[in-house]
Amino acid sequence: MSKAILLLEDGTYFVGKSFGAEGEVGGELIFNTSLTGYQEILTDPSYKGQIVVMTYTQIGNYGVNEEDFESKRVWVSGFVVKEYFDFYSNWRAKKSLGEFLREHSVVGISGVDTRALVRKIRERGVMRGIISTLDLNPKSLYEKVKRIPDISEQDLVERVSTKEGYWFSREGETLVLIIDFGVKTNILRKFKELNCKVFVSPYNRGLEYYKKLKPDLVFLSNGPGDPARVYEGIKLVRELKGKVPIGGICLGHQIIGISLGGKTYKLKFGHHGGNHPVKDLRTGKIHITAQNHNFALKSDSLPKGVEVSHINLLDNTVEGIISEKFRIFSVQFHPENSPGPHDCYYIFKDFLKLCG
Repeated sequence: MSKAILLLEDGTYFVGKSFGAEGEVGGELIFNTSLTGYQEILTDPSYKGQIVVMTYTQIGNYGVNEEDFESKRVWVSGFVVKEYFDFYSNWRAKKSLGEFLREHSVVGISGVDTRALVRKIRERGVMRGIISTLDLNPKSLYEKVKRIPDISEQDLVERVSTKEGYWFSREGETLVLIIDFGVKTNILRKFKELNCKVFVSPYNRGLEYYKKLKPDLVFLSNGPGDPARVYEGIKLVRELKGKVPIGGICLGHQIIGISLGGKTYKLKFGHHGGNHPVKDLRTGKIHITAQNHNFALKSDSLPKGVEVSHINLLDNTVEGIISEKFRIFSVQFHPENSPGPHDCYYIFKDFLKLCG
């Protein structure tokens, strides 16, 4: 392992050891509080443009397997951990985390005081950062980090969405059209398990496939970046509302909220982890959920006829909305999350209830 530096846009820097690929990468620095699931995190398209800090200390100890990918590649810009374990122990593992990152040209840094780093992000808010194994001069890295574009200035969905439509499952009773803003594979799996035919459309061709397939449910997926920039998704929901049931998760939820007249805002440091308590206002039940988002809907911006269905008990942010008039339901959290928590798998049945 060679020397590496992580530098933040406020000038703070951490010296550690590289694992994974050699190089230099920049992005928005966020932290994830999940204890496991680094493979799923690395391959989640919603992390495009971000450097992920893991708060759990021991990362890499169960290696990487061939079954738990959320997409076909790694999307994070960089990976930051306290302790990296090159020696892994798991019966499903095929390679080490370091080997996996090298294969996908992703730079990782270990030996970082992640507790101090996370406290800084929580206090100051989300920041841009840069990891380098090539340039170890904090002064020159500081000049570089200032040139990294804000995530709200980038068209990230275009970079992660499929280029061509495809069938994930052709067998089932209910036809679900997935609009791919950066869809996780487990969302597709959950609909398939519920006896659904599943077709995945590029983010900018949803109306074309809607007219061709006449689906029972149009579903907007998760994805990266600022929802207000996803004009194609907002336009699609406005075009289809009232004509077909519509559901959504995460970015899809935010796009639906905007299309119905709501507004979004950027959170101070986002919600990323597997331990957020969310209350279902329809039943009064509280569930532990997985989260991965930087933006949220403003509850007081939602128009009449659109109700908040779920709230986050940590900060009272909107976690779900429903419109019975338009047969629309969406959630901010990730009910499909794997590994766990699995409290909210029932949400997929709620999506299908929209179909009548």
